[in-house]
Amino acid sequence: MDSEVAESTWRDPKRYLWLLVPAAPGAVTLSWLLVWSTGLHIFWWTALVLILVAGPTADHLVGRETHDRAPDRILAQLQQDKFYRFATHMFLPTQYLALAFGCWVWAGGGWVTLTFADKVGLMVAVGLSGGIANNAAHELGHRRERAERWLSKLALAQSWYGQFYVEHNRGHHVRVATPEDPASARFGESVYFFVVRSVVGSTRSAWRLETKRLRRQGHSRWSLRNDVLNAWLLSAILFAGLALWFRPVVVPWLFGQALIGIFLLEGMNYLSHYGLRRQKLPSGRYERLRAAHSWNSNTVIMNVFLLHLQRHSDHHTDPSHRYQGIRHAEDAPQLPSNYTAMLVLSLVPTLWRRVMDPRVLAIYGGDVRLTALSPRQLKRMQLDGS
Repeated sequence: MDSEVAESTWRDPKRYLWLLVPAAPGAVTLSWLLVWSTGLHIFWWTALVLILVAGPTADHLVGRETHDRAPDRILAQLQQDKFYRFATHMFLPTQYLALAFGCWVWAGGGWVTLTFADKVGLMVAVGLSGGIANNAAHELGHRRERAERWLSKLALAQSWYGQFYVEHNRGHHVRVATPEDPASARFGESVYFFVVRSVVGSTRSAWRLETKRLRRQGHSRWSLRNDVLNAWLLSAILFAGLALWFRPVVVPWLFGQALIGIFLLEGMNYLSHYGLRRQKLPSGRYERLRAAHSWNSNTVIMNVFLLHLQRHSDHHTDPSHRYQGIRHAEDAPQLPSNYTAMLVLSLVPTLWRRVMDPRVLAIYGGDVRLTALSPRQLKRMQLDGS
């Protein structure tokens, strides 16, 4: 009887907060508006402060969610509620409006005069918008509907990172927390080294996955059936169109903001699985993926703006669940703060390791050999007899 009452009375307390998600790219326009109205050029950095400082700080102060999990039998109904698709579908129009607005200002519009530093501040704002769009692309890319998968590619086009659509779904989710996964961060690895390794490794993996898929179907990997190539083509068309419309002066800033978007996406990958490792069984296979193989956080504000990405263990348990149906895993390792605050912390590797390395070691009873060491580190320890 109690469960029936819970199912009949449970309501999503964040239901209408999800409507804030498509507003995130508005930080680009807000930056311009503050500069135009006050004449203070420092406001070009408004988006950076809001997204990487003020938002995570407020979220840390508000703290973790305390409301009950959605009952099991209500999940199917929650999954089918089309209200929740508005937040992800509407993100693309606001994303592209922010991108076009940024190009207009770079090209001399906006009734303001930009210094080089101002243009960099605007580039950071547009790049952060693209990075948040990559999170929406992550949500859309897991869907079965063909239209939503194309929306995922469109969202990724701004960062020129369409290969993520292939590698994340068919590579990372299969090999997560194993040495074969380039998107699982190793113990002791800095975010800067990881991002380079993950971008290179994930791109190679995506190309191999598409080559194998197309070969099985009897098609060439050089055809537009290749989801890596057609995603890159979308980016090329987008950048070429913006360069023609707003003049080639915008091209360097477009590539600069793309790098920021990629770094934001891969930075989230970094902290999601840092140091965690699935152990290899006597059979040669890896142990079953468990909640313990993903770092989680369950804070209110970032749960909204990151579409429950912080509930990472449950996402890996069943990637088909739409964001509104992803639930907090009580037995998963918890980060000391929200994902965005931890990303900022990772920018200072010494502080990151001081905070995170003891937490990783505690999970494995202090045995560093069980953590996600690089093959070279593990071999060295074996030779030393550690």
